[in-house]
Amino acid sequence: MSIPTNLDSFRKNLSVNCQLIAVSKTQPVESIREAYDAGQRVFGENKVQELAPKYEALPKDIQWHLIGHLQSNKVKYIASFVHLIHSIDSLKLLEEVNKQAIKVQRTIDCLLQLHIASEETKFGFSEEEVMEMLTSDAFKKLSNIRIIGLMGMATFTENQEQIRREFRGLKSFFEKLKTTALPSTVMMKELSMGMSSDYKIAMEEGSTMIRVGTAIFGHRNYPV
Repeated sequence: MSIPTNLDSFRKNLSVNCQLIAVSKTQPVESIREAYDAGQRVFGENKVQELAPKYEALPKDIQWHLIGHLQSNKVKYIASFVHLIHSIDSLKLLEEVNKQAIKVQRTIDCLLQLHIASEETKFGFSEEEVMEMLTSDAFKKLSNIRIIGLMGMATFTENQEQIRREFRGLKSFFEKLKTTALPSTVMMKELSMGMSSDYKIAMEEGSTMIRVGTAIFGHRNYPV
């Protein structure tokens, strides 16, 4: 199937108020442009070193999302244009995003990544760490970032009930934060969960953003 056909298929099956992020990591500019020509405007990249040159090469009305693990020393390369950073997993990283946002006179929207999977290799805060950070004096000093929601990756498993439990737990915490008195720079609007293998469960559990790559573009075109 072609990229436009795959996109049409996903759009028809999207839940109401759920946005499709086409994950274009390792895909060439030509494939991204094909998706763009089919009407897709929101793309996700895992690595800054791929995202920055693609931003330069492609139309400027694309919304670029950084969805992979982000190192503090790479923030400066995307601060001027990134639409949303999904993978904030420490106060230190958030402070660097704020620092670079001030330099380019922007406010950068971010999601907090929660560790919801059983694998230790995945990044993210615990619920307790999120609450501690959001109520800290250090966080209140960050004037050029907005926390607009949460992101999580479920365990890579065929056990659909485990995946559902993990997504349901993240949604429960998301709802809890909505009713908690927090700084004005925190607003729980987006819940980014679900990828090619589990997006249907994620949508059933309340995801507002699904991150789909292989099911749209096919397998990766070159190694990273």
